[in-house]
Amino acid sequence: MRALPQLSEPMPIRLRKLIGAIMLIVLVVTWALLAMALAQSPLVKANGAIEVIYYVVAGLAWVLPAMPLILWMSRPA
Repeated sequence: MRALPQLSEPMPIRLRKLIGAIMLIVLVVTWALLAMALAQSPLVKANGAIEVIYYVVAGLAWVLPAMPLILWMSRPA
């Protein structure tokens, strides 16, 4: 089986990091706005313990969608 020829140049690492940084900023801002909107839910506000758990989970869970993006940014050219 033959490999297909590469039709374009690989993306330069600096451009990949610039795009990734912009996407990370968009992800974090969007995540924060959604987390704040969901925090106003009566279910979250009903109990102090649930509220603490929600904020811990919402505060750390943005890492999961960010990891593939960070791995893509750090991939060699």
